[in-house]
Amino acid sequence: MTNVTSEEFLTKLFSVAYKLYTIAKTQSDRLKKEWDENFASLPEQPHLVRSVRVEKEKFLTDIDYRIKVLNTIKLSFEDGFHSIKSILTALYNSYFMDSEIFTQNFSKDDQNILKYLVGKEILGNLIQYNQLDHETVPLKYNILARNYLLIKFKEQSATSINENIKRININLKLFALKKSLNEIITDGFFKKKKVGKHTYYSLQQELELSEKGKLTYNQTLRPLVDWPTLFYRSYYNVRELNVTVDGDCEHPEFLNKVLLKAATQGYVACHYVFKNLVTYYKKLKEEE
Repeated sequence: MTNVTSEEFLTKLFSVAYKLYTIAKTQSDRLKKEWDENFASLPEQPHLVRSVRVEKEKFLTDIDYRIKVLNTIKLSFEDGFHSIKSILTALYNSYFMDSEIFTQNFSKDDQNILKYLVGKEILGNLIQYNQLDHETVPLKYNILARNYLLIKFKEQSATSINENIKRININLKLFALKKSLNEIITDGFFKKKKVGKHTYYSLQQELELSEKGKLTYNQTLRPLVDWPTLFYRSYYNVRELNVTVDGDCEHPEFLNKVLLKAATQGYVACHYVFKNLVTYYKKLKEEE
């Protein structure tokens, strides 16, 4: 881990704040554009990520301004979570509920596949988001998203599937899980077989759209489906702050303990770091 002086840390913190502003501004504009082009007829609206263009000199010298900027970034991390949730809500509450833009653009078979494919692409890529939100998307799509790759390569028992979805904080009795698994079988994606006393589940068909469906998907839905993963992996990454600040700063033990979390990517770690940086600078202000 790199050692820095308190002055060097402050400059580094400014750089991260400016980087996050750039990402938030660019990605929010992109989300709004894609939403307006593809979801304008739906009742939901996108939740956009707030941003603040940071003034360097003011950030380095004005503690009140610095606290305001850091608090805005903390809130923007919460916005990012709600941005992803707004996409999923629009998809599963309106778009997939027989909206004209869905039924007119995709065949019946592709409609069935898309509901699972979109869940796999968003929830399957973002396990930490899925741990925090597994209720916006109906249960069967959560189950397939979390188990698709496992079942694709090796048949699984209901018990092993159940253990896997516990990782996203879904706790089901086996009979409730089997009910959802039977729905996935009815939809044509899983199959099951008995081996002695045990039942094993495997893949019946892969999540492959027709050629026409792929073309339409790429031209319409895909930018919105890809947005959560691209945003999450770029925005929830403040590893530049994973440094040790030398003892020339106030309360170094508290600060360095907070900065250890910056080594981890994701919403939880980033929110923790900036929430506690706000606490840190408020404490310094009180002690002035």
